[in-house]
Amino acid sequence: MPSSPEIDLDALQERLESALPEGAKINGVEREEVAFGLVALYPTVIVPDDSGGTETVEESFTDVEGVESVGVENVGRI
Repeated sequence: MPSSPEIDLDALQERLESALPEGAKINGVEREEVAFGLVALYPTVIVPDDSGGTETVEESFTDVEGVESVGVENVGRI
């Protein structure tokens, strides 16, 4: 979730991609209007099985400028 409606979502998406831990990659991003002009980004992130789960990605995204909150919606295996 971006910290405000004024955030440049394209720039935020680039910062998220740059912040990913080694071996992880974004495989698409959906955008959904939440309320009052605020648009949430829903990236699909692929991580290797040996990375231990979603925690490293969540921590990396939390540290990105312009990110208000991070949550995992779904976890699966490919």
